[in-house]
Amino acid sequence: MWVTSSLETALTPTVLALGNFDGIHQGHRQVIQSLLSARPDQAQITVVAFNPHPQAFFSGEQQPLLTPLSEKEMLLKGLGVDQLVLIPFDRALASLSPQAFVDEILVEKLAAQSISVGFNFCFGYQRAGTAKDLVTIAGQYDIPVSITASQANGSEPISSSAIRAALLQGNLDKARQMLGRPYDLTGLVVYGQQLGRTLGFPTANLQIPPDKFCPRPGVYSVRVTSDRWSQPQPGVMNWGCRPTVEGQQPSLEVHLLDWSGDLYGHTLTVHLQQFLRSEQKFASLDDLKAQIQADCESARSSLAAVV
Repeated sequence: MWVTSSLETALTPTVLALGNFDGIHQGHRQVIQSLLSARPDQAQITVVAFNPHPQAFFSGEQQPLLTPLSEKEMLLKGLGVDQLVLIPFDRALASLSPQAFVDEILVEKLAAQSISVGFNFCFGYQRAGTAKDLVTIAGQYDIPVSITASQANGSEPISSSAIRAALLQGNLDKARQMLGRPYDLTGLVVYGQQLGRTLGFPTANLQIPPDKFCPRPGVYSVRVTSDRWSQPQPGVMNWGCRPTVEGQQPSLEVHLLDWSGDLYGHTLTVHLQQFLRSEQKFASLDDLKAQIQADCESARSSLAAVV
């Protein structure tokens, strides 16, 4: 898949989906799927997103992402997307009128032959353009626009913000249903305090991207994938500050239930399965050790129940 942050190097012509696509959730997949079923010859199936996230640009604060760039690339490639265009979101882009955005970006630079958006897509200066406005403006160039209706998980609309809320509540079932897959955390195994090893439960300490959205602090049952083994490994994960040992910074530690070995320098992906308990402070290391043993048993039971 071709990835570019320059409109000058984008492959054209395109059939394109517009949006931020953070999470590549079930609603996003419907937007992208509409491109796959009506692809003209030679057109590049293209996802057009913005970097940084517009909310981060206007707030001046980093926006934690469900899918940082490396994850977004992998998921889009798996959906059959040919190209990801990350338009630099700056003051000049934010100042374009809806008409100018279509004229200068979608038509002149990307040679769009068809466009797909979600029902709530807004664009142009102060988000003045709606999906219906896009239909009208693109119609001036005879470019068809597909608008995907709101997708729901039961009675609740699927959205990136709803997924974040579910993760902060520890409701992994809801997050999984909206995403269409378990929520993942990927990171490089780095050296930690090695306290788990002294307690008899060695852990892999993962260094995850700083812009990755993290779930509710606590203990989780997980499945772990890596190039070190061919099948996912069962495990238990702790995410938080480890109050029993006076931890100051949040850390992500994973104990593998059925595998041991040197993982330093390897990349692991942790697939969250079930929230087991909140983070808590224990009176002693012996109490902590007993709880870790109970957590391992709970994790094994929960993993056996999840197909």
